[in-house]
Amino acid sequence: MNAHISTIGIVGARGHTGAELIRLIAAHPALALAFVSSRELDGQRVSEHSDAYAGELRYESLDPAAVAAKRADVVILALPNGKAAPYVEAIEQAAPDTLIVDLSADYRFDPAWYYGLPELTRGDWRGERHISNPGCYATAMELSIAPLKDLLAAPPVCFGVSGYSGAGTTPSDKNDPEKLRDNLMPYALTGHVHEKEASFRLGIPVEFMPHVAPHFRGLTVTTNLYLARPLKREDVLQRFHAAYDSEKLVSVTDEAPWVSRIAHRHHAEVGGFAVSADGKRVVVVATLDNLLKGAATQAMQNINRALGVDEYTTIPVPL
Repeated sequence: MNAHISTIGIVGARGHTGAELIRLIAAHPALALAFVSSRELDGQRVSEHSDAYAGELRYESLDPAAVAAKRADVVILALPNGKAAPYVEAIEQAAPDTLIVDLSADYRFDPAWYYGLPELTRGDWRGERHISNPGCYATAMELSIAPLKDLLAAPPVCFGVSGYSGAGTTPSDKNDPEKLRDNLMPYALTGHVHEKEASFRLGIPVEFMPHVAPHFRGLTVTTNLYLARPLKREDVLQRFHAAYDSEKLVSVTDEAPWVSRIAHRHHAEVGGFAVSADGKRVVVVATLDNLLKGAATQAMQNINRALGVDEYTTIPVPL
């Protein structure tokens, strides 16, 4: 690895994903945290909010022009959907060589941006300096469907449940522990942005029904796949092993994975592979930590590749 240290800044660092990014960056040998922008935490020390970071750096409230003026080598936009464009425009004008990684949905449908789901799109990267990081649910759905995509007879149907960290830090019913207690809350049952994203990226219609549960982190997606011709379970397994056995951050499991086992882990697990008696319906279960492989870890894979260092630098890889 080269000894060059790249500077990196985070916009929207107050959120749960921002905290995970700070942890990964603090341990990264080729990255130095240059700024962290948060309106709510302006002036406070980063080290007071992150046990992983030691240093004098303080949160700042930075508008797009101020972010661009920092001229960091890498800028991560960890903002709510619809907020990225002014920052992208300011950075493009002031420092066009900056690597921008957007964690929102704002550029996931933009062909000028590289869509960074490395296990499926690694071969598509053409040195783009603009990277759109996939959605957490969309990552799980795409990993579940891709190995059987060419055999489908109907749209995949995905039932999803996530922890309430996926609802962000702005108060709502979907991240209110009292309302979630002993509860499962369905929402956006058609037309969810991750449904559109998975459909767009896979090139097939995908149907998705999300729910939020009382746990904090981790999501599970159970996907029903109707096949045009019957398959034996070993054929299904063989396809998934062929797709992912060389991947350090996707683990193919025989049993259906449990969401409780994926919290704080950096990889996705895909398993179950229940096949109907006629061999024409397969049910696949995928789990991942929505803050890690669903957000911060995946962003770090993309940044590492764009910087030319090992893709898994600073990422704790499962044994």
